[in-house]
Amino acid sequence: MGHFDENGVYVPRSITEDDLGGGSFEDAMAGTIVEFEDGDLVEGTVVKIDRDEVLLDIGFKSEGVIPVRELSIRNDVDPDEIVSLGEAVEALVLQKEDKEGRLILSKKRAQYERAWGTIEKLKEADEVVTGPVIEVVKGGLIVDIGLRGFLPASLVELRRVRELQPYVGRTIEAKIIELDRNRNNVVLSRRAWLEETQKEQRGEFLVNLKPGERRRGVVSSVVNFGAFVDLGGMDGLVHVSELSWKHVDHPSSVVSVGDEIDVEVLDVDLSKERISLSLKATQTDPWQEFANSHQVGELVYGRITKLVPFGSFVQVADHRPQPRPVAGATWSVRSQTLLLSER
Repeated sequence: MGHFDENGVYVPRSITEDDLGGGSFEDAMAGTIVEFEDGDLVEGTVVKIDRDEVLLDIGFKSEGVIPVRELSIRNDVDPDEIVSLGEAVEALVLQKEDKEGRLILSKKRAQYERAWGTIEKLKEADEVVTGPVIEVVKGGLIVDIGLRGFLPASLVELRRVRELQPYVGRTIEAKIIELDRNRNNVVLSRRAWLEETQKEQRGEFLVNLKPGERRRGVVSSVVNFGAFVDLGGMDGLVHVSELSWKHVDHPSSVVSVGDEIDVEVLDVDLSKERISLSLKATQTDPWQEFANSHQVGELVYGRITKLVPFGSFVQVADHRPQPRPVAGATWSVRSQTLLLSER
């Protein structure tokens, strides 16, 4: 091969008398030229970079040419951003000679050949591939994994995303779910990788979560039967019966989405990956508080909140109504007020 002079100009190798070794010029030339076939992988040195092509010195009778479209798996690239003068580059022979006698090469196809072997091994081992998102296309993203991997929009996140442009430039991890070398087709799923990763994280989180622990979390959703609280790794359920010591008509009367609250872990179901929480367990038991501040036989004032066949409910102070048996009471109506008197 030739060399670059002190001004950075490439100088092709010249045949000298020393190369002849007593033989003919033709023999010396033949000894310096390597024969190539279509599909061969060759290595050469970048000797010239133009807007439309890159020239490689590969020891052939003329330089090899890489058209700009064969430089990279990315579209519309600037050759100067892909290669530099003097850089060693591997390329695949596309055409032995064009009409000008030049070897037509592809850096992109050589990259494909190397990448396919790696990708097939990763798929067989169910491993993860990593690469930058280089393009938004119809229906998804293109990821550079040594070749163009297609990531459908529905498999980018755990939930479908509408705006894909922000992912361009990001390096992501994904699982290979389809592979067809004949069609040069690779389909990826980042969602599968996220699900696998989160499953491992959930398992570790649940193992370290113990009943009786108190954790701080954020209310992530409110439903008719309770509220879900994000504990920083998983959501746990505070059933409506565990929201307050008072009667709760609807969970939204106690908590709202975004509220930061302290909860106590009641139960952890490892097999079903469920966490039961309690908000009222972190609060003072009003019945215990009432018992500590009153004596048996003490007269207290209350408000009748409900009459039922077996008695009545009387609210004392700000606590939950306490049932009182009907056998121990007589009733009279006075000014639309129900009065309870001892016999």
